[in-house]
Amino acid sequence: MESTVTKNSGAAAARRPGYGQLLRTPGALSFLIPGFAARQPFAMLTIGILLLVQHTSGSYGTAGAVAAVTGVAMALFAPQTGKLADRFGQRAVLLPGVLVHAASVAALIALALADAPLWALFAAAVPTGASVPQVGPMVRARWAAKLEGTPLAGTAAAFESVTDEFTFVVGPVLATTLCTVVHPAAGLATEAVLTVVGGLLFAAQKRTQPAHGLNSPHARVEHVSALSVPGVRVLAIAFLGIGSVFGGMQVSLTAFAEEIGNPGVNGVLYGVFAAGNMLAGIACGAIAWKSGPRRRLLLGYLGLTLAASLLWTAHAPVLLGALGLVVGLCMAPALITGYTLVESLVPASARTEAFTWLTGAVALGQAAAVTVAGRLADGYGSHAGFLVPLAGTALALATLLTLRSRLVPRTGGRTVARGVGHRVPVAVD
Repeated sequence: MESTVTKNSGAAAARRPGYGQLLRTPGALSFLIPGFAARQPFAMLTIGILLLVQHTSGSYGTAGAVAAVTGVAMALFAPQTGKLADRFGQRAVLLPGVLVHAASVAALIALALADAPLWALFAAAVPTGASVPQVGPMVRARWAAKLEGTPLAGTAAAFESVTDEFTFVVGPVLATTLCTVVHPAAGLATEAVLTVVGGLLFAAQKRTQPAHGLNSPHARVEHVSALSVPGVRVLAIAFLGIGSVFGGMQVSLTAFAEEIGNPGVNGVLYGVFAAGNMLAGIACGAIAWKSGPRRRLLLGYLGLTLAASLLWTAHAPVLLGALGLVVGLCMAPALITGYTLVESLVPASARTEAFTWLTGAVALGQAAAVTVAGRLADGYGSHAGFLVPLAGTALALATLLTLRSRLVPRTGGRTVARGVGHRVPVAVD
């Protein structure tokens, strides 16, 4: 029986449809295009805060602290946003959320430019982070609802990770360029505009949002929090390591560019890192994998840890760019496989919440990283800040190796619950 399941899974992987067929899915472009604009905050917000507050305060530590408060607020509130979306619908959550976010960003900009005390910046940073729209998880939930049980589901998971990484190519470069060429606050202001425009357009796509609340076929089943699933908790801890790479790279690259007297190179270096992430994501979606997602996740984190261990040794922009590219190439397999695993661990009624726990974990790891890396960069230079991604990924890898047995569906790895009374076979190793 097991060999039949494995053989069928391998055959399905070999027949995996391409991105072109995925994009021809009816209604897909209607939520993908506005969703791309609306997910820019995650890519632009931290770097925008870092550049603005560092400009007004002269301290990477202060800038990192404000960005960290934003990240912690995002991490704490993202899962609650997911729960509300599962219960009341994505539109009901997005409409007020994008307006609160834009107002909070405006307040943060005004306070920073007025040289307000740190506590005031913290006060504005909390609603700024708490109101970041969780569009990425919402898009994933729409794909999952539309493609559940079809060969396109795996392609959609890879496509979403590629899209996320593409925002990290565009967002930080755009924010850095605006902050250095136009005005220190221009990056954050653009982020707020994109949030409002993209978020409202995405919320308007009512026909493609998943069923929710009493409209859901799973409404008859008592809702269980996604965090009650052991595998989700393990993945959330592992995704803290992903966040440490994003946060540590953003602060340390910014400090490195200042040290060499070329602030503009920051956006280029971060763009190279994010481009490696995106290219690896495209490749992951095109490969018909023979190994299971759990094994790929462990190998992805092992490669990411090894690549991050070399960052602190780079003293020239070209070498740092090359190492950043390698780190980016190792990042995508870990991200994509993590999202693939979490979808198999939770029922559809908790899917948006599960995705937001991972997104929140990335934000929390990023918040801790920008704080620690900022202090290290202030005290010891940018190269000390690059030790933060190494520490974060090493701890994540150790967690995965220790708790890898929990990354198996409760049914023991033979089947995964796909809603109520419906199971499909999967391979987990």
